[in-house]
Amino acid sequence: MDITNLLIVYLFCLGFYCVITEKNLIKIAVGINIMEAAILLFLVSSASIPGASPPIINSEAISVIVDPIPHALSLTAIVIGAGTTGFLLSLIIRLYEHAGTVRLDNIKEMK
Repeated sequence: MDITNLLIVYLFCLGFYCVITEKNLIKIAVGINIMEAAILLFLVSSASIPGASPPIINSEAISVIVDPIPHALSLTAIVIGAGTTGFLLSLIIRLYEHAGTVRLDNIKEMK
């Protein structure tokens, strides 16, 4: 396992730990975004081939090229992640306006 994969696993575990242990909704949203970044890094790093050329058509004969589909999927995932993060933060803001707090312990006590 190389250093890139170790970094990806570390980032994912850091985000997961943040989601599991935190009581603040903003910090949970940040943890979800860290997990998403780790998954995107994994997609991009899994598509790389040492010594391969970019997938651009030219007159030279290319023997090995990089698969562009994981990169395109990563761009799509970034856009979807930004939308869901914005929606999540807007829900947190509405909850703060209603409850006056973003801590899960205090919100559970309000029932």
